[in-house]
Amino acid sequence: MAKKNEIIVKDVSIKTMTIDGVDYICITDIAKQKNGIDPNGVVANWMRNRNTIEYLGLWETLHNANFNPLEFEGFRKEAGLNAFTLSPTRWIEATNAVGLVSKSGRDVGRGATRMKVL
Repeated sequence: MAKKNEIIVKDVSIKTMTIDGVDYICITDIAKQKNGIDPNGVVANWMRNRNTIEYLGLWETLHNANFNPLEFEGFRKEAGLNAFTLSPTRWIEATNAVGLVSKSGRDVGRGATRMKVL
């Protein structure tokens, strides 16, 4: 069962949740500060960035024994190219990632991506 909370950063509410004792922070809420109309677009652009892919891949390599490094290498090679797109859901499914959680539903609007907090 997920336990939901929030933190306030610079007078802005950012949702957090705990799943099986692991804390996650909502990066969609953070993205709303950049673009309140389309925060998912901000997350999508972040996911296209080569530095983001390398960070996520390194994090998963260090913390996830079931991480799929072959899929990661494919994403890493394409990251930053104009035609490259990657959603959090695709990253999670292709690489067996555990550092991101993507949820959709009425309590999170069109969808929300959360990143594990260590």
